[in-house]
Amino acid sequence: MTRSTASRRRFLAAVGAGTTAVLAGCNDGGVSGQPEYETGSVGNTSGGNRSAAEMTAAESLAQQETHDGVTPLDAVTITDHEFVLEDGFRGSTVQGTVENTGDDRIALVEIRVRVFDDSGAQIGQYLDSTGDLAAAATWSFQVVVLKPPSDVARYDIAVLGTPA
Repeated sequence: MTRSTASRRRFLAAVGAGTTAVLAGCNDGGVSGQPEYETGSVGNTSGGNRSAAEMTAAESLAQQETHDGVTPLDAVTITDHEFVLEDGFRGSTVQGTVENTGDDRIALVEIRVRVFDDSGAQIGQYLDSTGDLAAAATWSFQVVVLKPPSDVARYDIAVLGTPA
C-alpha cells in the first residue's frame, strides 16, 4: 500500500467517525441514543390465562417489532402508566398517556414496554405506536403484553419518536 492510499484511508475513517458522532448527538437522547426506561409495578395478577382463541386475537393486536428511525426525544414524555388486567383477549396490558410537550408535530411516537419475571429476567418486549402527534397534544396508549399476568413481576417503559 502506498503512502497516499494509507493517508486517504485514515482521512476517510476519521470523517466517517466524525459524521457518526455528529449524527448520534442530533437525536435529543444524549450521548448513547438509548431510550431511558422508567420502572413500573404490577399489581393484581389474579386473572386467568387467555384461551387459544383469545391468544390468537391478542397476537394479532400486539406489536413486537420496533420502528426504524425512532430515538429518544425531549419533546415526548410519559405522563402516566400502569399495569392493567383487561377482560377477554386483551389480558395483560400497560396503559397510560404520552404528551408532546414541544412546539412541533412528532411524526411517529413509540412506547416500548419490557416485562420481567420474578427472577428479573426479561421475558418480552411489547410496543404501541401512533403517528402525527401534534404539539401540546396527548395520546392514550395501550400495550398488549402476551405473557400471562402471573408471569409478569414488573415492567419498564420508555417513549421514543421521530420528529416531523
